[in-house]
Amino acid sequence: MSHPTTFLKIYMNQRNIFLLGFILLKFILQYFLIDSSYDLHRDEYLHLDQAHHLAWGYISVPPMTSWFSYLIYLLGKSEFWVKFFPALFGALTIALVWKAIERLGGSLYAQSLASICLIFSALARLNILFQPNSFDILAWTFVFYSLLCYIQTGRNKWLYWLGAGLGLGILNKYNIAFQLLGLVPALLITSERKVFKNPHLYAAFGLSFLIALPNLLWQVQNDFPVVWHMHMLSKYQLVHVNRIDFITEQFFFFFGSVFVLILAAISYFTHPAFRKYQVFIWATVFTLSIFTYFRAKGYYAIGLYPIHFAFGAIYLSHLLSKSWGRYLKPVAMIIPVGLFIFAAPMTFPIGNPDYLKRVKNRHPDLMENRWEDGEIHDLPQDFADMLGWKELAEKVDLAYSKAPGGEYTVIICDNYGQAGAINFYTKTVGLQAITLNADYVNWIDLSRQIKNIILVRERVDGITEREISFFEKSEEIGIISDPNAREYGTIIHLLLGNKTDINAILEKEIEQKRTELKEIN
Repeated sequence: MSHPTTFLKIYMNQRNIFLLGFILLKFILQYFLIDSSYDLHRDEYLHLDQAHHLAWGYISVPPMTSWFSYLIYLLGKSEFWVKFFPALFGALTIALVWKAIERLGGSLYAQSLASICLIFSALARLNILFQPNSFDILAWTFVFYSLLCYIQTGRNKWLYWLGAGLGLGILNKYNIAFQLLGLVPALLITSERKVFKNPHLYAAFGLSFLIALPNLLWQVQNDFPVVWHMHMLSKYQLVHVNRIDFITEQFFFFFGSVFVLILAAISYFTHPAFRKYQVFIWATVFTLSIFTYFRAKGYYAIGLYPIHFAFGAIYLSHLLSKSWGRYLKPVAMIIPVGLFIFAAPMTFPIGNPDYLKRVKNRHPDLMENRWEDGEIHDLPQDFADMLGWKELAEKVDLAYSKAPGGEYTVIICDNYGQAGAINFYTKTVGLQAITLNADYVNWIDLSRQIKNIILVRERVDGITEREISFFEKSEEIGIISDPNAREYGTIIHLLLGNKTDINAILEKEIEQKRTELKEIN
């Protein structure tokens, strides 16, 4: 007769096989959601260039993304690895929810349902881009998972894991601070307020502080550039965010599985085993309220939701355990997949730009084509930001080949997307593009005398006669010709033989830019 532990081992092995299957499905899906006609995204190039300038902080983000960028370069700098890491963070988020269900005593069905809900959701959209957002969601989920384990076991080690997750989250993206702001009042109004009497909680926060300290010191040493970044974000992007739109967007992130989230919210008050976990629903309410007040972008809040799928999936499994309910179990799994397939042409770059335009014409009200400027365009902004970059790098390489080989030639761009894309795609050894935009202002090397310049200029600005007058020769090399690209019309212009001290001009402009950063503070 077999021992009961033998059956348990077999059952757990079966669960692990299913988990590996869902993780494999997650990776495969992420690579198939982007058509080959697209390049990397504008923001990805900035993060990748940070690998060449490792520091404990940057104007735009904390340091963690640069560490993964460094790994990408060690692994060969291919687009495969650029896409791998956000997919990995998405897969680890699914694994955490899977383990949360396991700890709560949920069935394999509940784990499978939650995994399907997360795979076929807005997480897939975020996980196609190498940005801090994917790790941000993982960090939020880990903090909630650690709190769940602490509530369940009372073991102090989980407070320290929570603190570690919070600290690493800060090193990735400051957005996680809003999770803490929502969590504190949520703990205070529930029975878990007793945790504030536990000295280990404050030691855990101390651990968070120690982990984040190098970045905090970097902010102090550099006059808090995060303040400038938040000012610019509020002035040029968040100003266009409507508070009502923020709330409605929350529904669409998981619109195919919103019924599971609704059941999760109900379960905290009706399912006896889940009442002690009400802190999660209140943390969500408080955090959403704070985000709404500050006109945050909708996706800032996505990290709130994965943990709720653990509770919702278990509760739904419980409701469907009755006689007729078992017939609805597969339906609950099919709905998220079916709606995801329906929405995919409108939410993912699965086809070339012409295909997406046809989709827009068929469903003009279902495709999100409003950009940060508040205007409606032919393509979603993220997709337009993934076009024209290889063409830009090829034309800059052509311009560079026309400059004298023994002279110092500098490529000066208007924005970080241009500079980063050139540095990523160039086939010219040693070529480095710069810009006075974002973190590049701190990376410009003026140790050599500049003789020639390649200007990469947005079409609305153009090349001025004053700039041309500084050089002996001037030649327009070309423009970005893809009309679907956000950078459409960007000019590549070669200036040869300086007649004035270009280093002195650049040095003055750099100083002005750095002064601008300090003045806002």
